[in-house]
Amino acid sequence: MVNNVQPLFDAMLQDRSWQQPDQWRRRIDMLEQLESWLVHHGDAAETAFKSRIDTLMRELETINQQFYQSVRQDIQQGRGAATLLQCAAATPHDGGEESYDPLDALLSGVLDLAEPGEVPELEAEMVFYQPTPARHIFDFVTRASMTAHDTVIDLGAGLGHVTLLTAICTPAHCIGIERQRAYVTSAQQCAQALNVRNATFLAQDVRDAHLSEGTLFYLYTPFTGAMLRTVLDMLAREARRRAIRLCSLGPCTAVIAQEPWLSTDDDCAPHRATLFRSR
Repeated sequence: MVNNVQPLFDAMLQDRSWQQPDQWRRRIDMLEQLESWLVHHGDAAETAFKSRIDTLMRELETINQQFYQSVRQDIQQGRGAATLLQCAAATPHDGGEESYDPLDALLSGVLDLAEPGEVPELEAEMVFYQPTPARHIFDFVTRASMTAHDTVIDLGAGLGHVTLLTAICTPAHCIGIERQRAYVTSAQQCAQALNVRNATFLAQDVRDAHLSEGTLFYLYTPFTGAMLRTVLDMLAREARRRAIRLCSLGPCTAVIAQEPWLSTDDDCAPHRATLFRSR
């Protein structure tokens, strides 16, 4: 088993260009390879060899943490958009809607969200929380062309990945509405730590929310059935008062595409964010 990873390990030590700050994707891939090998074959390895792998992994993680801290400092000083968008542009991805990639590891390291602790059980028709994969958020940010006149409302914001990243990368005012108060607390602490002043988080049920400020609404299938129907009816009422846009991802896109008060130029594929506009 050791021989299977030895050539890879030797190559990592011989070519140490991965120490350069901009090689964060490579370091993440290396960590994943080493972690996978330890999980599946570590018990059969000699203690000395495992110790060498642990040492290399600690070095990789230390350099990545230094890189994440430099990105955090850019965000705190108002330069985060350029840094993060450059990282996103340099990260190819071939996976499906719900798969994650090194860009998610980067975002996790940069946001450094506090663990929310225990949260109450979900009501019927509420979907189990998982964050929007980072590449979809960047796709949304770049295609929606938001301005300082936009107010983006993330319906079912979870830990606030979409709200935070949109606020960092655009001049829009961003609001995350999330029923789980522990998630909201964690997101608020992150926004404060990163000096992201155009992000607001509200702990409330979306069905009780005031949506009159919103110009663009985001949904990553946060709920289904009658609850989704209620929220879409709320949004339809808002659209009768002013022009609004919606961005959806996942299974809810097929439902939203049937709404007669919305139109889109996208193909409504569930594996990519779809932008709708009111008629």
